[in-house]
Amino acid sequence: MIQTAENKTASEVAGLNMPREIARFNMIEQQIRTWEVLDPVVLALLNEIPREHFVPTEYQGLAFADIEIPIGAGQNMLSPKLEGRILQALSVQKSHNVLHIGTGSGYVTALLASLAKHVTSVEINAELSAKAAQNLTKHSIQNVSLLVEDGALGLPNQAPFDLIVYTGSSPVEPIGVRNQLAIGGSLFIVLGTGPAMQATLVQRLSEAGFRQDVLFETYVPELVNAPQASTFEF
Repeated sequence: MIQTAENKTASEVAGLNMPREIARFNMIEQQIRTWEVLDPVVLALLNEIPREHFVPTEYQGLAFADIEIPIGAGQNMLSPKLEGRILQALSVQKSHNVLHIGTGSGYVTALLASLAKHVTSVEINAELSAKAAQNLTKHSIQNVSLLVEDGALGLPNQAPFDLIVYTGSSPVEPIGVRNQLAIGGSLFIVLGTGPAMQATLVQRLSEAGFRQDVLFETYVPELVNAPQASTFEF
């Protein structure tokens, strides 16, 4: 079972009643570093961007816990260690044009935008996108375009992108999305079905050449309208 703020025990909640800077330090040192996130740029950014400001008010005491926090519309924030692992895998550069599918609270969008030239972030739920816009504005993050639409198949009309990152999983890789990468670009997506899914990095090496690597196993809730594996009847 995925641990969320809704099934956190009372003793675990009580243990999080500590100053935010201490809780943030513990999150980075005890959760994120121990999950093989060692990139100093990523660790510094996770310390700099206040995660608690992107968490619904009723869950702010759990902003640094190793859980998925509900943000409304049946969606959750990813756990902090997974957010860190994704950033490390992508190696975001200041020249990068990034496509982010699944804006959610706007926290991952903020992390990406702090490192990239520009981020186009797509969210299917208008209320979540509006809240994310407020969160990003409060932190003066301006190099972001927020779109309210179904981004399951990427944004072919705005390609190419240097990086494409999905923060919802998909049973199979969406057709055509890897072709929206610029040469030298990378796609991060969690593929498969639970309980064990594969965090996958696809790199475009040339016009027709790609490299695909499984980075680690995890579990991430499925993206709305994610493409499904074909089924055959005999």
